[in-house]
Amino acid sequence: MAIADAHTVRGGLRTLWRMTRIALMTPWQVTFAVGATLISATMQLIIPRLLGRAIDQTQLLAAGTLDATNALWTTAWAVLAVSFVRGVFTTFQNYFSEAVNHHTGVELRLRYYEQVQRLSFGFHDSVHSGDLITLGLLDLDGARQFFSTGLVRLVLLTVLIGFGGTMLLQIDWQLGLMALSFVPVVGWFSSVSQLRLRLTWRDLQDRMSVLSRVMEENLAGIRVVRAFSAGAHEMTKFDAASANALGLAHERVDIRVRSTGIMTLSFLAAMGLVLWVGGEKVMAGHMSVGTLTSFLTFMTILQMPVRQLGLLVNSFARTSTCGARVFAFLDLQPAIADGPKAKDLVLGDAELRFDGVDFAYPNAPEAKVLTGLTFTAKRGETIGIIGPPGSGKSTLAHLIPRFYDVTAGRIMVDGQDIRAVTLASLRRAVSVVAQDVFLFTTSLENNIAYAEPLAEDEAIEEVSSDAQIHSHITGLKSGYRTVVGERGSSLSGGQRQRMAIARSLLPKPSVLVFDDSTAAVDANTEARIRTALVEGASDRVTLIIAHRLNSLLHADRILFLDKGRVVEQGSHAELLALGGRYRALYDLQTSGADREGL
Repeated sequence: MAIADAHTVRGGLRTLWRMTRIALMTPWQVTFAVGATLISATMQLIIPRLLGRAIDQTQLLAAGTLDATNALWTTAWAVLAVSFVRGVFTTFQNYFSEAVNHHTGVELRLRYYEQVQRLSFGFHDSVHSGDLITLGLLDLDGARQFFSTGLVRLVLLTVLIGFGGTMLLQIDWQLGLMALSFVPVVGWFSSVSQLRLRLTWRDLQDRMSVLSRVMEENLAGIRVVRAFSAGAHEMTKFDAASANALGLAHERVDIRVRSTGIMTLSFLAAMGLVLWVGGEKVMAGHMSVGTLTSFLTFMTILQMPVRQLGLLVNSFARTSTCGARVFAFLDLQPAIADGPKAKDLVLGDAELRFDGVDFAYPNAPEAKVLTGLTFTAKRGETIGIIGPPGSGKSTLAHLIPRFYDVTAGRIMVDGQDIRAVTLASLRRAVSVVAQDVFLFTTSLENNIAYAEPLAEDEAIEEVSSDAQIHSHITGLKSGYRTVVGERGSSLSGGQRQRMAIARSLLPKPSVLVFDDSTAAVDANTEARIRTALVEGASDRVTLIIAHRLNSLLHADRILFLDKGRVVEQGSHAELLALGGRYRALYDLQTSGADREGL
């Protein structure tokens, strides 16, 4: 399925609740963060009262009232103490809120990475890795901040706006209404702008995904780019994708700047109105200068929380969107998974049987790749498989370890349907050596021992010798501890294939499948590999998929596939005597070899 199809919103409240539950997995940090927020907000509301009192005390002091001096000093120390307490608890609020954010991020990343490992080949066939990287970076980061930008901010704004507004109205309800007149304007424009920013955020995510995809493909294919001097073409592609994202970023800045201008204007207008009306009340003796100062200080304090209403709306909206995308991915069920009653594979004779197997890829169910495929391979047998491109050879190899499930029929190992056994036990028993080899950026030793991390050095050297790579490794300066480049770029194609063979031999599989895995190996080295593998072949089933007939001449039986069916089978000699398609292919390849030798 395409990743965009999986990202439908499954209910904003449900997503927010799931994010809250993840945040609550760190209850002590949550408690400290919320408690510090309440104390910090309370201290912030006390400051305007103290400042207003200080102004009134200053007027008394100017009038020559000596008692006001001590009161003024007391108020000044109170302001310093309240400000200090507020600063300390604001620091605690920020620290513990970020701590919860990071714990949430770690939990989401672990779940995300685990899900990437669980999902089947069919999913990865249909989703670009750049989309997955964008989901695991941008969407996950947008969701993990919900606690500090959403929940904590909600507590803070409730205390400041709710209690602060109530205090203003209690002092003077008329002047209070004037002071709060900017709140609906700022709240509206802040919310609308943030919602517009959220809508463009999804579009920006998609454009950044395209940008990541272009970059990822360029990095993966940098050798091809350099080989064909296509740097200018790649720069044009990247520049177009970057300009597309930049254009939307400019649009988002324009939305933010315009809304900020309107909000600032409404606040200053409300403050001017309060100064005008409040000043008249002071001159008429209906209000003290300290009380007017409290009003203006309250307004200044409320300005930022009211502006943050939009940020609060945006946080809830962004978490709903990004969180829904993340949870939609996490909720995906692998197409290939252990059944409810799956048991470990029990090995005996290690007999492999295809019984009337049909298969079509999930993204093209109407196009069968294999049809009615039936054959049996017993322990000690080597089965060769050959056929034209698209005949289903590699598909057959991918079905044995259950990278995909058959459409019809069944595959059995020792009489056990592979769909009824655990994937872990099946894949311990089956090794597939693919033509396209992936090596990790680590030492040669670790690459070979990937399936058996605790393998002894002697075992690693033994399989390396069988794969005819030992002498090359020992000739390197650091030997088996030599670190290979990304995807094994420091090794030749043949060396990478021999590394893959060694890696697959180490677990001692009961079924070993070579999927054209010696295509980059010269004939002499291939012959030595074949000779080295004969000794262990008696303990396993060996399937060799190849395009070169020389790779199959020693096979006990050869299957010729065409359009997903076995059209000819037998030993090399029997198929030559048959005079069919195998014979025609043999004549074509041997005549080509003869011409090359002339």
